[in-house]
Amino acid sequence: MSNPDPLAKAEVSIQVDGSIGWLIFDHEARRNAMTLEMWQAVPSLCQELANTPPVRVVVVRGAGERAFVAGADISQFGEQRTPDNAEIYSQATTAASQAILAIPKPVIAMIHGFCIGGGLALALACDIRYAADDCRFGLPPAKLGIGYGIDGIRELVDLVGPSVTKEIIFTADLFDGSTALRWGLLNRVIPKNKLEAFVRKQCATMASRAPLSQEAAKVAVAHTLESGFTTASPAVADIIERCMASRDYQEGVAAFLDKRPPRFEGR
Repeated sequence: MSNPDPLAKAEVSIQVDGSIGWLIFDHEARRNAMTLEMWQAVPSLCQELANTPPVRVVVVRGAGERAFVAGADISQFGEQRTPDNAEIYSQATTAASQAILAIPKPVIAMIHGFCIGGGLALALACDIRYAADDCRFGLPPAKLGIGYGIDGIRELVDLVGPSVTKEIIFTADLFDGSTALRWGLLNRVIPKNKLEAFVRKQCATMASRAPLSQEAAKVAVAHTLESGFTTASPAVADIIERCMASRDYQEGVAAFLDKRPPRFEGR
């Protein structure tokens, strides 16, 4: 009996490596293109990472090094993305992105190679995007006759503005990492052979900081993007109060006075 082809996999999995939780899209035969089942698997896995105490930082990546996610699996469109069931597919993709956004810990997209369509949407749901210098980005709906709704482009407009968003969608052309960096879509572009080491170093730094402070930043930034700077937010006020009442706040002050590294516990 022959061994199963590892490239035939189409799944999303998680791995815990110390303080890092990895969310991995694995469909290498199609450059990690997302099947409907893969989209549907994301929310529960994100919840698991959010509820795993040792995990301080989540890294989202594609299996292998050819692609982050090269979009949705178009081979399924004839069956899964028809006018009759388009809403089911749309709900699955939106729920996946929303689940990544909802993780209360820092979330990093580690991007190799192609990051197209739905893959770009997944990367945009992350807090930070670090990419290898072989990365390629694009939104192809204008090549497929698909319309992008608000949920599909909100984060892109927030990052690069309406004019650049329109250029990306109107042309449906691929663009490289230097362009993405210039537009504000990426935080850093790193030589491909150094990307993972760089990401791990950043994770170690973030994991050493106060989790409640990081969560407070995520809540405040999200509120600012949704409501602007003029609207008060009970959620922001609540988490700031939690920070001030936390053992981590006491530990941070004590460590500063003692001239030693703090040992934060997230409480």
